[in-house]
Formats: sequence, structure tokens, C-alpha cells
Amino acid sequence: MSDFDIAIIGSGPGGYVCAIRAAQLGLSVCCVEKSETLGGTCLNVGCIPSKSLLHTSYLFKQTKDLNKIGITVSDVQIDIKKMINSKNESVVGLTDGIKFLFKKNKIIHKKGFGRIVNSNEIEILSDNNSEIIKAKNIVIATGSEVSTPKDILLDEIDILSSTGALNLSEVPGELIIIGAGYIGLELGSVWSRLGSKVTVIEFADRILPGMDSEVSKNFQKILIKQGFDFKLSTALRSITKKSGKTYVTVETKGQSIELVCDKVLISTGRKAYTYGLNLDQINIETDSHGKIETNDLFQTKIKNIYAIGDCRQGPMLAHKASEEGVAVAEIIAGQAGQVNYNTIPSVIYTAPEVASVGKTEEEIKKQGIKYKVGKFPFTANPRAKIMHDTEGFVKILSEADTDEVLGVHIIGPDAGNLIAELAIAMEFGASAEDIARTCHAHPTLNESIKEAALNVEGDAIHI
Repeated sequence: MSDFDIAIIGSGPGGYVCAIRAAQLGLSVCCVEKSETLGGTCLNVGCIPSKSLLHTSYLFKQTKDLNKIGITVSDVQIDIKKMINSKNESVVGLTDGIKFLFKKNKIIHKKGFGRIVNSNEIEILSDNNSEIIKAKNIVIATGSEVSTPKDILLDEIDILSSTGALNLSEVPGELIIIGAGYIGLELGSVWSRLGSKVTVIEFADRILPGMDSEVSKNFQKILIKQGFDFKLSTALRSITKKSGKTYVTVETKGQSIELVCDKVLISTGRKAYTYGLNLDQINIETDSHGKIETNDLFQTKIKNIYAIGDCRQGPMLAHKASEEGVAVAEIIAGQAGQVNYNTIPSVIYTAPEVASVGKTEEEIKKQGIKYKVGKFPFTANPRAKIMHDTEGFVKILSEADTDEVLGVHIIGPDAGNLIAELAIAMEFGASAEDIARTCHAHPTLNESIKEAALNVEGDAIHI
């Protein structure tokens, strides 16, 4: 029997960050992980490998287009095997990095499936063996898993989850994606750039249903120009395989349609992974979506058992999980850990990128808040022009009376990095005028943020 100040189940961006921060604060820490490698979904089969493929496919597409700006390139080819190997090498390097950080911070790593026995004990099951560890505090950081429609069986050969779509051995001629969310559009971009004909099926009447609608509509137009085909307000009915092809039956406007493709990617979201944790027996409650119920201090019904990341309420984002991991470690150590959920950015790593922080315009209207809007297009930004990357805009929403920034939405080059400036501004309660009066270097993409802020009062200089 081992004794720890804190035991964490799961080593994803929530769990491993929580472990490191707790160790920094002088706590004895054990992290239990059922998989062969550390890092969870994000590092192994999520954020990191998908961004590797997005980067490589973007470079491939850019290289093919270099002739337009005077650089002659001929017979550009893609080696899928090398692309996948490069992705795998990146994953190994980063997961090994976590292993090093655990050793550096004297964190005990135990491989196996963690099952909570009671408020202070975890049973670790591995290779027909079991071990009980004791801990003063337990943190559940088990993340999420792929959610699939009823009666759809993934074979990871022709009917794929995101994991399967990260490991294709050849470019599918025709790829159908079920679900127009972040994951589907990112992976669709990868294979579209490499030559696939991509069709996206979405039950809602627009892509990215939770996003600011103006951004969503403009983003869809951009993706259509890139070759995407969208079938909105369309329901999946069945998927069958026959003679080397995959048949997808959908229903739209009361009409049944059969589509034929080479591969199908199921991208209908994720669900909290709490299987086998023994939550029912220890009376830890979950909500209607299977997420663990917690209070503002991340505590479950049992006060020394906490939950963070995808398995508790809130957006399923790696950086949100990491922030919660730090906060929980600090709370357990007697500090005042907290997370400001109003300033958690989200990014879609397509080209152009899409990024947002704070409220959408629809949310502001629904809450009855009086507001102002400032927009600025990248077509008027000098840096975007010389980059030949001018699609999209910056949109800033501020409160009408105080001018406090309530939300920002960006479609455009490097939007994922640009949004950080706005997250910091909102964290400090900045007004649009504060941003507008801050000097921005020239020529940079960031100037579009200043111009959008100026345009909240109709004072943009360059439009």
C-alpha cells in the first residue's frame, strides 16, 4: 500500500499538468494511466497528430501554388507513408517529454486501469494483477472518447473515427464526413488538400452550430471554394459496405438519398469517458451527458475527489483541461486556484484558421445585452496581402455602455495565435478603445485587431 497526497487517474492535458503542478507545490503525486504512453487523447490520437497532418498537407498545398508568386515548382508529390511517420515521430517525442517531466518532478507513474474503491483508495488493474494505492485526494482526469451514432460500427478501415482518419495509408478518392464540427472540418481539410473529394453531412442547418453564425456562414463559403460539399439539415440513416465501396444513406427534406464513397469519417462529437471508475458504487453523480457533476472547486459529491477536463462540464478543449489541472493542484495545496471560463479561446486549425474567445453575437442578443460591433477584413491588411492570404476578418463585440470586450471572432491567417491578444485583453477587462489605442507593429496581421477595435466606433483607418 502506497500513500500519496494526490492520485490522478488519467495523464492527458488535464492529468499530467495537474500532476506536475502538484509536484511543484511539494505534494507527493501518483498518476495512473491505462494506455501504453502518457499524454492522453490529445497527444496520442488528437490535437498533436491532427495538427501534424494539417501542417504537412498545408505545406503541400502551398508548394503546389508557388508558381503563382514566381517560384517554379513542378511535379509536387506527397508520400503518405513519410507523412504518417513524421506525425508518429512528433507524437513519440512529446509523450517521451512528459515521461521526462514526470521523472524530473518525482511523479510516480503507474500503468493500469484505475478504479476508485472509496474516497481514499484506487485499485490499479494491469496484466491480470491488481494493486491498491491510498491517496488523501483523488483527481479524475479520464477525458473523453469518440461518440458514434446508434447502430454505426467503426471498423477503422472504411468506417473511421478520428483515430482511423489519422492513419490512412492512401488518399481516399471520395471521403464522406458525418458531422461539421471542429474535428471533421480539420481532418476533411487534410485529405481535401491531398486530393480527396470531401462531402460533409450535418444534421443542423449550418456548420459549427455553436460558433458565431456570421463566422460560420463565411467559413462555409471559404470551404466550398476549397472544394468541400456540404449537405446541411441532413440526417444519417445507415452505412453499408459492398464491393469495395461504402454506401451512406441520408435523409433530407423527407427524401432518402444514397451516397457512395471510399471512406466515411464519423465525427459526431465526443463523450465523457468514465467507464469502469466505479462512480455509481461510491455515489458520484453524472449529468445527462455522462459528465461528472462538480462544484466551483471541481469537487464531486465526495469532497476529496475532484474531476477535471473532458469528463466534467464545460468545453472539451485540451487547454481548458490544463487550466483546470493547475487550479485543482493549487486548491489541494491550499492556494486559490481558479479558471476564467469567459476567456478560454477555441481554434480550428484549417486554412484559414478560425478562432474565438468570449460570447457569440447570438449569445449576447439572447442575454439582452446592448452591444457594438467592430469588423475589419484581412483584404485590407498589408501583411495578409503580401502573404496572398486575405480571406476572413476580425470581429470584436463590446458592451454598448462600458465598451468592455465581450467576445472576439477571427477567420484568417494565423487566427489561433492572434486570438491570444484578445484573451489577455478580456482577462484584464479591456475595452475596445484600450485595444484601439495600443500601438501595433507594422506590417503585421495584428493590425487587423487594432482596426477592428477602432471600427467599434466606426473609426477604422484603412477601410
